[in-house]
Amino acid sequence: MAYLVSLGAGLLAGLLYSLLGVRSPAPPTIALIGLLGILIGEQAVPVAKRIWAGQAAVAPANPSSEEPR
Repeated sequence: MAYLVSLGAGLLAGLLYSLLGVRSPAPPTIALIGLLGILIGEQAVPVAKRIWAGQAAVAPANPSSEEPR
């Protein structure tokens, strides 16, 4: 199933490249911006899920060091 999802994502990216008129493989700047978008999107989903569940958007960096006051 993961292979089909990967293929579908690749097809969508190819379609988008075609619509934008970007040649493939993309120039380095466009490729790096695309990778940055992938990373941001990957991190946005868990944050959105936490917000939707009513939890803090960002978890403490080191929860064991927090002392109750």
